Amino acid sequence: MDVKITPAALSGAIPAIPSKSDAHRLLICAALADGPTELWLPSSSRDIDATCRCLSALGTKISRYGENLSVTPIESAPPLPRLDCEESGSTLRFMLPVAAALTSRSEFSGCGRLPERPIAELASVMEAHGVSFSAPKLPFSLSGRLAPGKYSLPGNVSSQYITGLLLGLSALEKESEICLTTGLESKAYIDITLHALRRFGIVISETGSGWFIPGGKKFVSPGRLAVDGDWSNAAFFLTAGAISSPITVTGLDAASPQGDKEIVEVLRRFGAQITQQRGSFSASPAKLSACTVDVRDIPDSLPILAVLASCSEGETVFTGAARLRFKESDRLLTTAAMINALGGDARETPDGLVVRGKPLSGGIVSGAGDHRIVMAAAAAASVCSAPVVIRGAEAVGKSYPNFFEDYRKLGGRADVI
Repeated sequence: MDVKITPAALSGAIPAIPSKSDAHRLLICAALADGPTELWLPSSSRDIDATCRCLSALGTKISRYGENLSVTPIESAPPLPRLDCEESGSTLRFMLPVAAALTSRSEFSGCGRLPERPIAELASVMEAHGVSFSAPKLPFSLSGRLAPGKYSLPGNVSSQYITGLLLGLSALEKESEICLTTGLESKAYIDITLHALRRFGIVISETGSGWFIPGGKKFVSPGRLAVDGDWSNAAFFLTAGAISSPITVTGLDAASPQGDKEIVEVLRRFGAQITQQRGSFSASPAKLSACTVDVRDIPDSLPILAVLASCSEGETVFTGAARLRFKESDRLLTTAAMINALGGDARETPDGLVVRGKPLSGGIVSGAGDHRIVMAAAAAASVCSAPVVIRGAEAVGKSYPNFFEDYRKLGGRADVI
């Protein structure tokens, strides 16, 4: 699907969609619980649906009624579950330890760039604890049960490895420990995991080098839960408000463990006007000035922050983003390509980008199969001087299927061509 956007200021209010990060974790915890759980999840996405299907393959019963999902936990996993993770890196990395904790044999598959995305360190540490992989990349099968024990792995490759182990090891009868061999990056994603586990009665303690996971503890269903509003996707509309006209996003929790709530402070650093009231955050345009931003803990925000930098006076330097080369696209390459295709000035560095402020003129952008590139280009189009065509705009379905509907509600002019 290609979308043509005719420049028009965005303004108004829009509710935050449910957090994909929170939903993945709560669904897995609910599948491991001692009784049914009702999750308030008014909208879904391809990634969340992938996790639901993988949990169903393991024996979970999930049904939707209205804005809620009813999750009946796994009683016993089938003898050879087949888990299709589609394009979801979170689903794959979370479900590998979970499936290996529940069954001695399973099969995994995926599509898009997922087979090329790294899992080596996670596979290695699982292989050291009783699990064999039939191949180094998807598709593959697992054999052997995940054993409790001491797990040593780097903390600067993917926080998703650690989340997967925290979830899987919590389902074992004996205690385990995760020890990091390097410093931890994207700590906020681990905080989301620990928060989700606590909501199901699993309390994990931090150690000097990682975490201690008690064995033999039950996941206790709280009965009903609401999935947090998504800060990572709210960032696109808040940034649009900072460069276009005032926009308010409702349903956001300032106390959420999501690291992407840092977007508010980053927008302020650039000079945007931010106001907050009862779970609503508003961004309004002001004189924007370049700054240096380490995106190590907010990597998903880089594409939209590059748009913000293009609308700011001076040269912005983004650092701490080397891992973005292994997302749905090489996100350093595709973000720079998006900005330059729109008439801006961006160049890659080994671990980030340098973006010089320059008015955006419009043009043709490749979505590169990456939902965040598509949404960033759409936000940029609101301030371009000529139309923008986004190729492969259907990629938004990965995290935000109704993105263009909400875009139009705010006054955007987006047409499928």
